[in-house]
Amino acid sequence: MTEQNASPQAVADDAVPARATAPDAVPEQGAAPAAPAAADPLVVPEAPEASEVPAAPKNRRKLFAALRWTAAVLVFGAVGTGVAYGVAQPERTDVPGLSTKADGRWAYPTVSLPTLPPGAALPFAKDNPDGIHYAGLTELLLPAPAGSAPDTGLKLEKDGVVSVDTFLGEYEAAAREKMKEQFTNEGLRQIVARGWTTPDGTRTRIYLLRFHASGFVDTFKGCGRDMQLNGVKLMGSDLEWSKGKTGQSAPSLNFVTLFAESKPVGDEQVKAGCVQSGDIQAVILQTRKGEVATVPFHQTVILQHQLLG
Repeated sequence: MTEQNASPQAVADDAVPARATAPDAVPEQGAAPAAPAAADPLVVPEAPEASEVPAAPKNRRKLFAALRWTAAVLVFGAVGTGVAYGVAQPERTDVPGLSTKADGRWAYPTVSLPTLPPGAALPFAKDNPDGIHYAGLTELLLPAPAGSAPDTGLKLEKDGVVSVDTFLGEYEAAAREKMKEQFTNEGLRQIVARGWTTPDGTRTRIYLLRFHASGFVDTFKGCGRDMQLNGVKLMGSDLEWSKGKTGQSAPSLNFVTLFAESKPVGDEQVKAGCVQSGDIQAVILQTRKGEVATVPFHQTVILQHQLLG
């Protein structure tokens, strides 16, 4: 894996404390009524006569609500020749989908994080520093975007489980035996996958590999510049991602590395995203005739990263 970065904190979802106001005091008979607290925008005075109605104040509550909604989504924007991204840390209750826009984003559905067993800790909580995921592995897979078709070439078993041989089919034959031996010796528990094809011809496969502990994930050799993917001569760092990191609100993602097939490529280009999250290793592969589009590839990796926490 490449150097580990800090978790994304580009946009904070600050809570807006509600102001408590005491009930209106009833003035004694004959006493002058108290003047309304005009300095406090959340205290609403009695409605004046029609001829004295001032201009309506800005509704700060709606503004705060809009800010909270903004902080709950991922903002993707193109800057110059590179791509700069703003990444929000979603609430643990859900990860919002994204609408398709002119920059090429896919329309992912809104997904809810799975309910944990009673007493189970969230990944990377204080009482779970090793990042163990207690949710079902399939429930942590990113759903397919709107308009896509299931990848019928991906051999899935019950509940999205794939065999070790199916996963290793993504790699050159010369690398499979050694990787299979490592899986046996290094605590691999299960692999699940999801795949789809979008109308532009992009084929996406996401694999989640669960190990017995995060220390075993560190030994995984299926990601990196020297990964031996089928039909790929050489993988290099995703330069478009590096350009994006220098732009405004660029994300800093924890344990994420991205790679692209070095040019010249064949009929299809391959891009790979690797996300290490506690006891889980995610491998995200996209292929497309000509070239894999930058924005949906980065979008897919970021959202899968967010789901893993």
